[in-house]
Amino acid sequence: MEDLKVLWQKIKHLYKVLCQEEWNPTMTGILVALLSILIMAWWRPWGAVGAIRNWGDWMLWHAGIFNGDLAELVGFVNEDGDKILTKSILFNTGSVIGLGFIAGAFISACLGGQFAFRFPPIREYVKAIIAGILMGIGAALAGGCNVGGMYNAIGNLAANGFAMWVGLLPGVLFGLWLLYKEMEHISWGSGGSWTLEIPFFIQLIFGIAGVVGIVWCAHYYATFKGEEFVGYITSLSGILLIAAALGYTMQRGRWCMIQGFREPHMTGDCKMAKSVALSILIVAVGAAVLKYGVANRLGGDPVLDPMNYVRGTFGWGGVVGGFIFGLGAMLAGGCGSGALWRVGEGQIKLWVAVPFFSISNSLMVAWFSAYNFEEKGYLGKYLYLPDALGYGYTMALILAFCTIWYLVVTWNEDTNKLLLPM
Repeated sequence: MEDLKVLWQKIKHLYKVLCQEEWNPTMTGILVALLSILIMAWWRPWGAVGAIRNWGDWMLWHAGIFNGDLAELVGFVNEDGDKILTKSILFNTGSVIGLGFIAGAFISACLGGQFAFRFPPIREYVKAIIAGILMGIGAALAGGCNVGGMYNAIGNLAANGFAMWVGLLPGVLFGLWLLYKEMEHISWGSGGSWTLEIPFFIQLIFGIAGVVGIVWCAHYYATFKGEEFVGYITSLSGILLIAAALGYTMQRGRWCMIQGFREPHMTGDCKMAKSVALSILIVAVGAAVLKYGVANRLGGDPVLDPMNYVRGTFGWGGVVGGFIFGLGAMLAGGCGSGALWRVGEGQIKLWVAVPFFSISNSLMVAWFSAYNFEEKGYLGKYLYLPDALGYGYTMALILAFCTIWYLVVTWNEDTNKLLLPM
C-alpha cells in the first residue's frame, strides 16, 4: 500500500507539472521552436494568420460578398464554378493549424483549471474591434502576422521577417504609449467586467473530451477514403496534432511574442524577449537543415521548399505592416498566436477581435491579390537570404541579430534605460 501511495503522489506531481504549473519561458520557447521544426519537416511552417484569413474568406463567401470572379480569385471555386475542397475550414491547412492550436490551448486551460468565460469591461470591446481591424491590415501588408511575418519568416531565412521586426517594435511602443494615455485620461466604459467560472471537475471532463476529439479528428484525416486529395487530407492528421501541441505549449507557458517586445519597455522584464530570440535562432537552424539538406547537396530536392515564408514584403510593406500589426496587438492584448491561445482559454475580448482580424485581413489580401501588389513589387522585394549571402553568412547574421537582441534586453533589465515612462 505504501508503494502505491508513493506512486500516486508521483502521478499527481507529474500532472501538476504538465497540466497546472506555468512553464518556464525559456523551456517554452525551445519547445515552440522544436515543434515549429517538426511541423516544417512534416509538411509546412505553421502560422496564425493563414487560419484567420481562411475563416474570414469563408464568412465573406457564405455572406455572398466573395462570389463570381472574386470567389475564384480567393480560391473557393475553380474556373468552372466547382467548389475547391482545400478552401474548406475543415480541410485548409492553415485553418486546421488554427483549429488545432485553439483546441490545444483549450485542453491545456481545462486540464489546468484555468478555463473561464472572461468578459472584459465595455471599453475593451471597442478596442477589440479596432485592434482586430488593425491586425488584419498589418498582417496583409507584412505578408503575415507575428508568426508568419516575423518569427517563422526570420526562422525560414527570409529578409521580410527582419522588415516586420523593424516595424513591430515602434508599433508596440506606440501602442504602449496609447495605453498609458488611456489609463490617464479615459474613464468611460471601465466597468462591466465579469467572469463565469467553470467548476474544475467540469473543466477536467472538457479537457479529456478535447484530447479524445483531437485524436478522433486526426484518425479521421489519417484514414480518409476518397478519390481526390487523399494524400493531402491524410497529411492533415500530423498538422492537427502538432498544432494542438503548439497551442498547449504556448498556453501552458503563457508564451506571447508581443509580450517579448512590450515587457522590456514597460517593466524591464526580459524573460519573454530572450525566449523569443532563442526560439527564432533554433527555428533558423532547423529550417536551414531542411531547406539545404543532404538531398540539395547531391542535386536533389530539399526537404522543405526554400521559398516557404519568403514574401515580397522586404521593404515598406513589412515595416509599415509590422507597425500597424504591433499597434493592433497591443490594443488586443495578444498577437496572432497569442490571440488564438487566449481564445482557447475563454478570453471574450479575443473572441471579438479575431473575427474582425479575419474579415479585414481577408478583404485586404483579396484586394492585393486582385492587383498583384506583391508580385509587382509594390510592397517590397522577395529576398531569400541564402540566395544573396549563402547559408553560412545568413546563419551568422541571424545569430548576430539574436545575440544583440539578447544583450540589449538583458542590459535594459539591469539599467532600465529603455523603459517607456508613463
